[in-house]
Formats: sequence, C-alpha cells, structure tokens
Amino acid sequence: MRTLKPALIALVAAIMAAPAMAQIPKAADGKPDLSGFWSNASLTPLARAPNVKSLVVDEAEAHKLAAGVAMAGVTEEGFKGATYSDPTKGAPPKGGKDFGVQAYDSFWMDPGARLAIVKGEWRTSNIVDPPNGQVPFLDPAGQAKRRVQNRERYETGNAAYHGPEETTLSERCLIGFGQTGGPGMMSVLYNNNYQMVQTPDHMLILVEMAHDARVVPIFASADKARAGHKPATITPWLGDTVGWWEGDTFVMETVNVRPLQAENQAFPLSSKGVVTERLTRTSDKDIFYEFTVNDPTNYTQPWKAELSFYPSKGMFEYACHEGNYGMHGILAGAREKERQAEATTKKVKASKRGK
Repeated sequence: MRTLKPALIALVAAIMAAPAMAQIPKAADGKPDLSGFWSNASLTPLARAPNVKSLVVDEAEAHKLAAGVAMAGVTEEGFKGATYSDPTKGAPPKGGKDFGVQAYDSFWMDPGARLAIVKGEWRTSNIVDPPNGQVPFLDPAGQAKRRVQNRERYETGNAAYHGPEETTLSERCLIGFGQTGGPGMMSVLYNNNYQMVQTPDHMLILVEMAHDARVVPIFASADKARAGHKPATITPWLGDTVGWWEGDTFVMETVNVRPLQAENQAFPLSSKGVVTERLTRTSDKDIFYEFTVNDPTNYTQPWKAELSFYPSKGMFEYACHEGNYGMHGILAGAREKERQAEATTKKVKASKRGK
C-alpha cells in the first residue's frame, strides 16, 4: 500500500482547511456582473487628515477617528438635538446648536457611520499614492485660495447673483456636488447610492445624487476604446468616458471633463486631465474601486485613490427642485440688497442737497 508523502499530506490539509473561494456573480457573457444597487458611503476623506500618519489603522483606532468626525446632524448624538423650523414663526435666532438649530434637513444626512473598509483594511484616506495621502497639487496656494473664495461666496453673499447662471452647479441642480458622479466617484454627505446596469455593449452608472448618469460604451480593447473618444471640442458633464475589460476588471477612461465642473468637485481637472477608473468584483458583496488621476496642469504627479462599493437596498428619487426655494431665495435676496443699496444712495444724495 502506497502512502502519501508528508509534504503532500500538508498540502491536502491546507486546501481542505482553506475557506471556500468567493463566488463572483457572472453576467450572461461570462464577465463579472457589476449590475445592482451599491453604496460607497463612508467617513473616510479623499486626503488624509494632517494628524493621521498611517493609511491603515486597526478597528479600535478606526472607530475613534470616525467618532471625531465633525458633521452637524450626522452622528446618532447629533440627531437627538435636531429640530425642525416652524415656517409660521419666521427665521430661527442666530447661534447654531445652542438654539437647537442644526444643518438643514439633518434627518436625511447619510455619509456613513464608519471609515471605509478597502481590501479588508480600515482606511484613513482614499488616496493611496502618494503615500502621504495628500493631493499633489502643482499650486497648493492657488487651490487654497480657490477654496477660500468658494467659502466666502457662501458665507458673505458677495456674489451679485444677477441671474441663476451665477449660482453654483449644485444650486442649479445640474450635477451633484463633491464628485459623486465622477470621474472619481466618491461619497459625500448624503445620496451615496448607485445603480449599475451592465450589458455586453454598455455600462450604465446611475448616481442617486442629482440622478447623474454615465452611459459608458464598452470596446473590445483599450486601443479601440481610446479611438472611440469624442472630439476634444465636446466636453460633457462628467466627461467623455469609454470602457473596456482587462480580465475580470472593468476599466473606464475619462477625458474632456467640462471645465465648469471643477467649481464644485473634490479635485479640479484641466483640459489635459485623464482619469482611469477600475471596478473589480471581488465577492458577491464587494466591488473594489480604484482611480488614477493624470493631469500635469494641476498636479505634480499622477495620483491614485481606492474605495469599495457595497450592496445597497436601492435608490431614492432625487427631486432637487421639488419644494426647493433656494434659487428663489438667492435671487430675491440679491434684488433686496440692490433695493436697499439704492435707497441708501438716494438718502445720501438727498442729504447732500439739503446741505
């Protein structure tokens, strides 16, 4: 009777003890099936916080960092004190939380309750390269100035707002804010659900935020896909995206993002910017998602970010303008400021004439 060698016995034992391989759902054409409802909601930011040195932390540290995220009305504790304004009693007093006033519609905020888990690791930033987790801006001072100007625009109301065209893209409900639609699909304060519909010829990615949608044509190879890009003069919202399969990974390349899109996105792209996204179904409950940004006009080097998509129960309707008095309020407020300024000017002129 022949006996198995010790090394072979050990190999058989290891195989029998190993967990079963994750089952990857397949589409009718044999490709990994990305179709379904997904969410990338998490409290992990694009760039790592300056006081956090490591990309990967243990679970205890991850919970500690998540608990320190300051977003009004987001945490369970924040909801306890949230109140609704009574429209019959005028505006609430200034003073923030001391008067029971929180961020608007705080009940609907849903950025996620924990840091992102990517490849089984708790992550402190989406950016993995460069290793410091920071966006490698070519002109950091210029980007800081842009952020300050955008903030001042909201906080001081210095914009003239002669018409709706002077409001931001998100105020006009043209595209979602914060890069949810991509290229570079990241989570924001709410509406972090996606629906993917996959066919042999196209990939539809519908975003809950503002119902942004990308219908991506699928080509047989990277070369054919790049040849399928539209002329450079065409700059659609969310860019010109083409796709192809590399083994079990679906790859998307986006160029010619509409320049105006940069004003309310997480990172700006120039006319030379190229974003390459990769979606890999790693199990029945996970899509590994990574994107690389190559834009020598804005950045000192190509940089890369990683996230995960997890199953979602579905999507809500994003009725951006339904019951939304924001646009009316912005423009009406601007006209009232003009009337007040005109009245002040008349008083000054009348006072000078009286002298």
